[in-house]
Amino acid sequence: MKTLLIFILAIVIIIISTTLLLAQPGFPGAPSQAPIDGGLGLLAAAGGAYALKKLRQGKSEGKGK
Repeated sequence: MKTLLIFILAIVIIIISTTLLLAQPGFPGAPSQAPIDGGLGLLAAAGGAYALKKLRQGKSEGKGK
């Protein structure tokens, strides 16, 4: 019974110590973060328009065959 208690205690200590050792650091401070402006939105809109254009071109070429 004593060895079982020691074994369970050792497992609990190992689990607690691994979670503490593998913890991730917090977020960086405000000055080191880069702002995401409207340029990213423009790039996403341009990419969506390009994809829509390619999809419509593929459908129109498929009808002629």
